[in-house]
Amino acid sequence: MAIDFAGALWTADIEPPCLIRTIIAGAGEYPDRIAVIDGDLELRYDELLDWSAEVARLLLGNGVRRGDRVAVACPRGAPAVAALLATALAGFTYVPLDPEYPRARLDHMLRDSGARVVLYNGELWDLPETTTPLRIPEWTGGQSRRPGRWPGQTWVAEHDAELAVYIIYTSGSTGWPKGVALPHSCLDNVAEWQARVSPVPDLRTAQFAPLNFDVSFQEIFGTLCGGGTLVIMPERLRREPVDLLDWLVEHRVRRLFLPYVALQMLAVAIGFGAPVDRLELTEINVAGEQLVITDDIRQLFDRLPGCRLMNHYGQSESAMVSAHLLTGPPAQWPTIAPIGLPLPGCELLLDPVDDAGDGVGELLVGGSPVALGYVDRPELNARRYVAVPTTAHGSTRLFRTGDLVRFVDGAVHFVTRLDDDVKLRGIRVNLVELDAQLMAQPEIAAAVSVVRQQGQTRSLRAGVVLKQPGTAFDEQDVLRRLRLVLPEAFVPASVSVIDALPRTPSGKLDRDAVAVLVEQAVG
Repeated sequence: MAIDFAGALWTADIEPPCLIRTIIAGAGEYPDRIAVIDGDLELRYDELLDWSAEVARLLLGNGVRRGDRVAVACPRGAPAVAALLATALAGFTYVPLDPEYPRARLDHMLRDSGARVVLYNGELWDLPETTTPLRIPEWTGGQSRRPGRWPGQTWVAEHDAELAVYIIYTSGSTGWPKGVALPHSCLDNVAEWQARVSPVPDLRTAQFAPLNFDVSFQEIFGTLCGGGTLVIMPERLRREPVDLLDWLVEHRVRRLFLPYVALQMLAVAIGFGAPVDRLELTEINVAGEQLVITDDIRQLFDRLPGCRLMNHYGQSESAMVSAHLLTGPPAQWPTIAPIGLPLPGCELLLDPVDDAGDGVGELLVGGSPVALGYVDRPELNARRYVAVPTTAHGSTRLFRTGDLVRFVDGAVHFVTRLDDDVKLRGIRVNLVELDAQLMAQPEIAAAVSVVRQQGQTRSLRAGVVLKQPGTAFDEQDVLRRLRLVLPEAFVPASVSVIDALPRTPSGKLDRDAVAVLVEQAVG
């Protein structure tokens, strides 16, 4: 397929080391360093590898072989980390399953992935007869075997850039999720980059992301490959930002990976007087959706002068693609943060969507981030992973992200989703820009805008969460203020107060659910 690209970005070549070999080598160098903290359990690096080796031997003893898929059904915690590391050590492919999902969805993911074995701890649903459940052995401690001296270490997989490390499931247009296989060529690069780009490689990092969300792998491997400590965050803190701040202080957490909406609510909590002087945060990374720099976020980083903010961009289908570090005084940060420069080994290309001449095009990704593709979806793979004549940096296969972007001064700026491209009366409307202006209003903590379709008529609507729930809200005054800063086409027909912004299981904003709430509010 020949594409007339309107722009291209590239940084540098890279040959990252195998992430498993990096973790093993690190454990040999600092075996007594703490790798994982999960409540009262603290695991040294040598102990974590010993536990993972025990899990791997359990799988091998049950007939699992190199390249086989192993489902893991357990909550976030040290057992899940040991299971993930075990599958990678032995050359298996890890398939995370959230036990809280509906059973029909879990059964679909099991069938679709082809996993014959399910590792678990805790409760387990009734599995199909063709699937073998294996309980993850509990860690009992004991005499540690230093890395490099394990009996039978020949089971540690040889490095293969095309070997799938994991299969993760993402939303599908059919109503059922679709699996995406990510190989070492993706994950090795992300883990090496994360350890290198952070202020120091061995940061104490909170494990915040759900295990079926790809950022969890960046948290886990990016921390372990750098010799850091992974601290498992209790699940209840996901929606309790004030208590989360206390937990971050108690556990001396220095690095966070958060969806944007979680960062915004954390900033709001601090704005209402939560203490920050004892926080040791050095780096906060935001991913999963467009980062809007609100006044709350500016004030947060004003009060954390030793902490930096990075905006990460990627998809389940192409891992980590680009990043942007916010620099200078927070007061000077742009309201809508760029998604930045490509990671080394990543090629970004712009496919213009129309002849409007506004520099907007679909972003295509080549190089190291590109996944193996969707599991058993040949037609979808042909549409999204396109073959092209060899590009300037050697790509012959590109992933169509479905994201509309601009290339400005050598950096990528997100505009909107291609399938959510909003044009009202012939004018392209950026929903993120409207969201940003709504959150600039002093009474609004969070906001999301949606398009309401009534017959042939489309209109903008917005749902907002108030900083002080239950207080009076003057919708017309907010609309008046928006008209002072936005073109008329960008001003919503209504602004409805909702209790909270619905989120997907991964923590992203759920615009479809917001649209339902707004529809109920406007009638």
